Amino acid sequence: MERKITPYLIEDLQEKMVFLGGPRQCGKTTIAKQILEKRQETLYLNWDSVEDRKIILAQTWDEKEPLVVFDELHKFPKWKSWIKGLWDKRNGTQNYLVTGSARLDVYRKGGDSLMGRYHYWRLHPLSIAELSPQLPPEEVLLRLMIHGGFPEPFFNNSPRFSRRWRRERYEKILREDIRDLESVKNITGISLLVDLLRTRVGGSVVISHLAQDLQVTHKTVELWLRVLENLYVIFRVMPYGGSMARTLQKPPKFYFYDVADVDGDEGARFENLVACALLQRCHFLEDYEGYRMGLCYVRDKEGREVDFAILKEKNLLTLIEAKWQDTSLSQSLLYFTERMKPSSPSQQIVGKASRTVTQKDIAISPATTLLADLSWIS
Repeated sequence: MERKITPYLIEDLQEKMVFLGGPRQCGKTTIAKQILEKRQETLYLNWDSVEDRKIILAQTWDEKEPLVVFDELHKFPKWKSWIKGLWDKRNGTQNYLVTGSARLDVYRKGGDSLMGRYHYWRLHPLSIAELSPQLPPEEVLLRLMIHGGFPEPFFNNSPRFSRRWRRERYEKILREDIRDLESVKNITGISLLVDLLRTRVGGSVVISHLAQDLQVTHKTVELWLRVLENLYVIFRVMPYGGSMARTLQKPPKFYFYDVADVDGDEGARFENLVACALLQRCHFLEDYEGYRMGLCYVRDKEGREVDFAILKEKNLLTLIEAKWQDTSLSQSLLYFTERMKPSSPSQQIVGKASRTVTQKDIAISPATTLLADLSWIS
């Protein structure tokens, strides 16, 4: 299948390099090879291949090739200066698609000299919005809840395969990616941190509590969290800090890019699924449209909470509540909607709802309807 961002990548490759980051095994290599196939080109070089690495370092590929794909190039310690020199030397005659299983905007580490030379895109696992044209939305939702959105386990549709695939993926992240990209030696500690976070999806996370549980320092936990974020294992959702900042609580929440990583009830897993869909939409609006987007949550000192708030150019766009099966209007959503007055209508997304109903100007809609088309976030 062709991913939704593929045409936009092809468009951007007409003028600049394209850097494509995203979680390991979410489909970046497949996209790169599909683009080469569409253009009837074949120059794909993977840094993890010994033979390809020699070609990359010696720059011995055909200079007449209009497009070259460099996969996992960020594992080359000097990749940012290397690709800058290559681009400046061959600009106008050859273009480059660079893919990696880490945040390439982070791993350029001060490479401001690259500015103006590339467009950065983030690929996410599969979502209802991408899959609904091919499969019934109800089936997509069920599979995402069980297997997550990574292509292999999703399409294989086998619980046993999913468990084995997920274990092997984490082994590669912990034993290879962290080793190649980060100066972290306590792999066991990071693994234990992941296990703790799996049980706390949907709740605010106090870093000092994690430090106590793991018997390490606050600074160490923050480092490990940053590593997991940079490798697209988890993402952080901060509390909204707008006009009601003094009344709101501040601990972050953490969600997994792989919905099936959540070790909790259906409600927690569904909230993670919604978080992934919203983040994917926010990243698209940033990567293609150029807006500054933000995904937050809202919680006050009285315990009232709304799962998600979306910001556009630092202004509150909408409030969103995720419920697995509760179709009654969230009183917290109503409370914050009336006081914070988002520019677009608030939404309550329900996993097991069968139809949309509106109460006090807030739509309570099935996830299969609202997440299949996210154009209402714009």
